[in-house]
Amino acid sequence: MYNTYMNLDPQTASIILNSQLEPWRQAIEQPAKTQEEVLHRLLLDYTKTEYGRDHGAENIVSIEDYRQAFPITTYEGYKPLIQQVMSGQVNLLLWEDPLGWAITRGTTSGESKFIPMTATDLRMRISAGRAMMNFVAETQRFDLFAGVNLNLNFPSVVGTINLGDKALEYGYSSGIYTKYVSTFTPIISAPTQDEIDALGGGKTLQDWERRFELTYQKCKDQNVTLVGGVAPTALRFARYLHRQHKVYPKDLWKTQIMTLGSVPGINTHYQPALQALYGKVAIREIYGATEGMFGQQSDEKRAWTPNYDLFFFEVITRSGIKMLHEMRPGEIGGLVVSTPILPRYRIGDLILAFEAPYFRCIGREQWWMPLRYAWDELMTFNLGRL
Repeated sequence: MYNTYMNLDPQTASIILNSQLEPWRQAIEQPAKTQEEVLHRLLLDYTKTEYGRDHGAENIVSIEDYRQAFPITTYEGYKPLIQQVMSGQVNLLLWEDPLGWAITRGTTSGESKFIPMTATDLRMRISAGRAMMNFVAETQRFDLFAGVNLNLNFPSVVGTINLGDKALEYGYSSGIYTKYVSTFTPIISAPTQDEIDALGGGKTLQDWERRFELTYQKCKDQNVTLVGGVAPTALRFARYLHRQHKVYPKDLWKTQIMTLGSVPGINTHYQPALQALYGKVAIREIYGATEGMFGQQSDEKRAWTPNYDLFFFEVITRSGIKMLHEMRPGEIGGLVVSTPILPRYRIGDLILAFEAPYFRCIGREQWWMPLRYAWDELMTFNLGRL
């Protein structure tokens, strides 16, 4: 799909690209209307599961009905159901078979969460590409599609689990996402996810250095126009290059954009180091988790914009439960997201609202997190600026 832009005149290519971004843009303009539509679409899916039927999904007609019928639930609350799904009772929580399982890199308790990934869920994860697409639409840099994506993601396969009489692979969501996207778009990721997976799922320094060396060897002579992955990993890779090969990424490539996620502060805390190592590259934050891709940076303002057209977003604030789009600038709340798999899932992140439609995740739901965020803003001289 994307390589076709190289064969079109800029005006035609821009029209096609903007048409693909239009659902996101319309949702941003009309969040209340869009969120109601998304809720009703999700409820149709929930009626196909035992969990959804047990909570009366077929009788819900309003957001208030939904809140009364479905409780806000954390991973620990869903864990018994997920374990039953893993044992073969798929219809308890899912209306379609899982294609695989994603694991987190470890929660605050150190235990990884297992999240099923379905065909519907994987299709929605392609939304993370909106950050890059919007960048191209604004800058008209269609030559980005002639290059490759430097793949710094985690392995998509770490091991297998048994689902009834089937063995399913599990791995990290970023790797699974990249592997899936690579099969549906002509954007080339190097190294391929299969090549990364072949090195194993280890997390030691030696494991990462093997991946970094593979990445260097595969990409050193390539036209790397895009870097995707986890922000701290991008920094570690750059420092590895200098330590082992006496070069920085900016010495090898003229990268246009980095689409990075996994940690707060990508545009503030991490930006100076990233641009020092990779050059004057545009940085776009992806806000996602193992459970889904919930938003991405739409422009140069250093905050992300929600995928209102894909997920249903609520927040727990001091003044009670409200919709994400109802938050006032400066207000903080704990995010509750409804996905095709998990209704009213309290993900554990604190969200800070700016002027609509911009938000930041400032960290996990801990009482001291707003204080830490304020301190980081002071130390980086950002002081709450977009």
